[in-house]
Amino acid sequence: MAVTVSPESDVVASPVQRGLKEGFYAGAISLGLFVLFIGLKTGQNISNELVVTTRWGLLAGVVVATAVGRFLYVAYGQPFMANQKIADVATGLLPGSVASRFFQVPWFIAAVIAAVLLFVFNNSLAGWVGAEPAGYLQFLRALAIIYVLASVIYYFRAFIHANFTKLGIAALVLYPILVVAVLSLNAWSIAGGLQGSLKWVDNFGIQILIYVMLAWGLNIVVGLAGLLDLGYVAFYALGAYAYALLATHFGLSFWILLPAAGAMAALWGVLLGFPVLRLRGDYLAIVTLAFGEIIRLVLINWREVTNGSAGISGIPKVSFFGLMSFNVSDSNYIAKVLHIAQSGAYYKIFLYYLILGLCLLTAFVTIRLRRLPVGRAWEALREDEIACRSLGINTTTTKLTAFATGAMFGGFAGSFFAARQGFVSPESFVFLESAIILAIVVLGGMGSLVGIAVAAMVMIGGTEALRELDFLKQIFGPDFTPELYRMLLFGMAMVIVMLWKPRGFVGSREPTAFLKERRAVSSSFTKEGHG
Repeated sequence: MAVTVSPESDVVASPVQRGLKEGFYAGAISLGLFVLFIGLKTGQNISNELVVTTRWGLLAGVVVATAVGRFLYVAYGQPFMANQKIADVATGLLPGSVASRFFQVPWFIAAVIAAVLLFVFNNSLAGWVGAEPAGYLQFLRALAIIYVLASVIYYFRAFIHANFTKLGIAALVLYPILVVAVLSLNAWSIAGGLQGSLKWVDNFGIQILIYVMLAWGLNIVVGLAGLLDLGYVAFYALGAYAYALLATHFGLSFWILLPAAGAMAALWGVLLGFPVLRLRGDYLAIVTLAFGEIIRLVLINWREVTNGSAGISGIPKVSFFGLMSFNVSDSNYIAKVLHIAQSGAYYKIFLYYLILGLCLLTAFVTIRLRRLPVGRAWEALREDEIACRSLGINTTTTKLTAFATGAMFGGFAGSFFAARQGFVSPESFVFLESAIILAIVVLGGMGSLVGIAVAAMVMIGGTEALRELDFLKQIFGPDFTPELYRMLLFGMAMVIVMLWKPRGFVGSREPTAFLKERRAVSSSFTKEGHG
């Protein structure tokens, strides 16, 4: 029986045709989704009557932007990404023929000169050229700094890849020193540099490292053991409240309460692990989500102990290992003991190195545990629970150890958070915090410590950087509020990253135990007898 094929069936749609089709569908879907949220707006008039106003222009702009974006991605974005080949598998960088067009020595020198000049004359720009041009110049300075950093990474990519861990730790150790030095040069005084460094060390140092530690703790549960936990913020809250209550009521030191908070969080991790031993996937996620909400509601309603929504204030600061204090009124205040100028930057820098040490401890323990039998049991549980049981692995103890270990590091981070803030309340431990920590783990690559650290720097550091876009007010006017667009830009960046790297920045599943070389299999183990 002969089969005839019509000419139409051999025609393959071009990328432009597919882009037009999918762009039309994307626009139609966005129109249906946003017609009520963006096209119509409710308000009240002078008589307190409900008034509905239309915003068809804004709706049309959103629909057109969605359709055009989908068209460009399908028609030109996918073919471009498909044609890019990785030249260096170890570093994962684009070929030199592509990257060298962008990273050139004359451009690098020009960017360095522009960044230095705009940084030195930063305080005088508004007086020389006016407020609006000064805003553009500050934006140009940010682009120049980003280009310089990217160029350095490109030119020294082989050295950076070979010594990534050492360079990363050295950069983290030297970060506060460099910040104080640079700001001191900009302010022409050490005191001004110390005061100005508070924001950079606190927001772009301590805050990021807290989330790195939390994400590494959750990585044990989600990335290594494969247990989806949506209530990890509960252990964070337990550690914070444990330190806050014990320190304020009994006056115990931070160095005593730090391990105590971790042990208490680990105990609650075991208590959470028992009810969910038979649950997997979505059911496990729902139960852990409920656990996080239960803890938050208990903190709100148990007012006799937690003070309810008002929170706990007056939490004691961390001392310098019990030798010196950071309270100005104490006789052993660090500035009085060392005979140096008083400044609040000392405490922030000490907290930075403290959380850096806790993060390194978390990474060290995680790496060591992965090489032990318990770590390999976590990975076996992640890959296939049934096969894990068939190998004789006790899945009960494996799950409990994963929950307890991850919760312990969450408790450590919570106690540090309480000491850093000096105030804790249930509003700091909502479900959004768990979602952010889980997003860091997924974006970085489950199981990858380096990828998670990079994701935390991008997510938390990027969010804090978007808060500091004050120079945009000089460009778009004083009524422009970058906070309104911060989460929009951040969400778009996350979507782009997941399209570009769906398995995370460093999405590898390299096992801890494997053969270093290929070996032939004996014929006694094969059915056909091929060795």
